[in-house]
Amino acid sequence: MESPTIDARLLLEAAAPVTRAEILADPHRLLDADAAARLEAFVKRRERREPVSQILGRKGFWTLMLNVGPQVLSPRPETETILDVVLPAFPPERAFNVLDLGVGSGAILLSILAERPKAKGLGVDASEEALAVARDNAALLGLERRTALLRSDWTAGLGDATFDLVVSNPPYIPTAQIETLQPEVRDHEPRLALDGGADGLDAYRLLAPEILRVLRPRGVFAVEQPSRKPHSIVSWQQVRPIAAQLAQGKIRPVARGGAIRGSASWWPSRLASRSISRRTG
Repeated sequence: MESPTIDARLLLEAAAPVTRAEILADPHRLLDADAAARLEAFVKRRERREPVSQILGRKGFWTLMLNVGPQVLSPRPETETILDVVLPAFPPERAFNVLDLGVGSGAILLSILAERPKAKGLGVDASEEALAVARDNAALLGLERRTALLRSDWTAGLGDATFDLVVSNPPYIPTAQIETLQPEVRDHEPRLALDGGADGLDAYRLLAPEILRVLRPRGVFAVEQPSRKPHSIVSWQQVRPIAAQLAQGKIRPVARGGAIRGSASWWPSRLASRSISRRTG
């Protein structure tokens, strides 16, 4: 386990229930019988390598606390790089619409809507169970009036709808490598959200031509993308032909306000956020 101390603290906070400050102020307090039983049950689940986020039923992402479960991927910190890129491109006073392909728990879409009060969004997912989680999160955050959800295979159900901003965190893990993942991922997260096909890029190939159809002129497309690092699950060399396909549709990397949005947008993490702006002419 990567972070047993943090895991133990989070489980104790939920079981007691107490805050971190209360633990530090009185670290020797005794748990009552109910709290001790809850903690024991939590620890047994963690020993079976169930993720802490699923044991607690929640996970923090950006500024939000989201409900999660085995129906969805628990949102990762590296996915927040998408927010780092897209929020500067859409000032708070601007009205715009967002499409989140593979919405899952709603982490990306709802974080954007929470930060941009004039935005509206559509989240698409092939899993009805995932959509139910996203729907609950939208309601809990008071964002349900600006959030629409659609069960569909990527863009198949969108008709002629177009969007100012398209975001996605597609599955990217090669099928043969899934069995090598940590048990928390391999055994407890939905295979549909992990399996990217033989080379991990099936969804990227599918999305490349579809983005040309659903993205408005001057719109922005932001997607988690494999990095150039040699230890990455999928290499940049494999992604390059897909980027070339986007370029053929007059989608170009751009820079604005000192923040690069495009193929140069790399962060020191396994995956990086890539944002591309569609231009006309």
